[in-house]
Amino acid sequence: MIALAQLRRPAILALAIAATASLAACGGRERPKADLAAAQITTIGVNSYLWRAALETVSFAPLLQADSNGGVIVTDWYANPSNPGERVKVTVTILDSDLRADALRVAASRQVSQGGGWVDAPVQAATVQKLEDIILTKARELRRHTLN
Repeated sequence: MIALAQLRRPAILALAIAATASLAACGGRERPKADLAAAQITTIGVNSYLWRAALETVSFAPLLQADSNGGVIVTDWYANPSNPGERVKVTVTILDSDLRADALRVAASRQVSQGGGWVDAPVQAATVQKLEDIILTKARELRRHTLN
């Protein structure tokens, strides 16, 4: 048993020296340059510009859910203090890692107060379209500022 352990020591020492030498070769001076405009270089699962713009756009309402990997933002009900008889809830879904108009989907729900309770009411399509436009415009601005 002792002889076997003594034979292993030089082999382990040689292996450790070889591993150290191979790791030393990995420390090159040049680092790869990242393209700051590329949306794929991110720690989230969706386009980072759309994500940040969407969070900023719906920041008027309290958040219920914000899943950056799945690209879903859900607000809680929000009632404008100047119109407390109406409230809205917004869901933003980011569908892609590219900054494109079809990578964004906004849905809104609206309720009005009637008889002491909340009743569903229609949301104008123009309202949802306006929210999408605001998010896309902010996302493009964020991208433009990153490139400059």
